[in-house]
Amino acid sequence: MTAQQLAQPTRLARIHALLGVQTLVVLLVSLNRLGPWTEGYVAPNQFLRWVDLINMLPLPLLSVLAFVLLKHELLRPVPAVRVGRAGLLLDLSFVMGVYLLAVSYGLHELTNYLHLRFCGAGSAGDLCRIVAFNDDDFSHWLFFAGFTQIALTLMAAQVLSTGRGPLRAADFALLVLNALAIAAGIVANLAFEAIGFDLYVVALIAAVAALLLWRAGPRPLLVYYSIGYGLGLLGTALLKLVSR
Repeated sequence: MTAQQLAQPTRLARIHALLGVQTLVVLLVSLNRLGPWTEGYVAPNQFLRWVDLINMLPLPLLSVLAFVLLKHELLRPVPAVRVGRAGLLLDLSFVMGVYLLAVSYGLHELTNYLHLRFCGAGSAGDLCRIVAFNDDDFSHWLFFAGFTQIALTLMAAQVLSTGRGPLRAADFALLVLNALAIAAGIVANLAFEAIGFDLYVVALIAAVAALLLWRAGPRPLLVYYSIGYGLGLLGTALLKLVSR
C-alpha cells in the first residue's frame, strides 16, 4: 500500500469535517432566521438587529474559513510543479468569489433590515425603491456570483487533486448526509418562492458537478455537489409541481 493510499482516510476525514461545518452553518442560519431569540437590537442606536449581524459576520466567516481549509486540503497532496499556473488561477478565482460573497452579505443584511423596518409593502419614494432593489436584487446577484465562483473553484481543485479510487461505503454515506443538508437548504429557499435567477444558479452548479463526476470519477467534492444540488433542484421542481 502506498503512502498516498495510507493518507487517504485521514484526508477524507478532514474533508467530511469541513463539509460538516457547512452543514452546521446551514442549520445555524435557519435557527437565526426563524427563531425569535435574535430579534433584539445590537446597540441602543438600533443600527442592526442581532439576526442581521450574525448573518453578516460570524456565520459567513465560518463558512468561508471552512472553504479555505477545504481548498487547502484538496491541493495539499498535489506536487507544486503540477499545480503551477492552475494553482494561481484557482487562488485568484477563489479570492474573487470570497470578495463577491462578502460584499453581498454586507449589502443584503443592512438593506434587508432597512427594507423591513422602514419600507413596508406599497411604500413609495426613491429611498425605499433603492433599498428594496439592493435587498431583493443586487445583493442576491452578488451572492450567487460569489457562491458559484467558490463552488466551481473548489470542484476544479478537486479535479486537480490526486485523490482517486472508489469511496468507502462509510465515506459515501457521510458525503450524502452533508449533501442532504445542503439540498434541504436549497428546497427551503427556492420551493416556496417565484422562480428566479437563483434556480438557474443551482441548476448550473448541479450540471457542472454531474459532468465532472462523469469525467473524473467519484471524488468526494463532486459527489457532494452532485447529490446536494441535484436533490435540491429535484425537490424544488417536485414541490413546484405539487403546489400548482
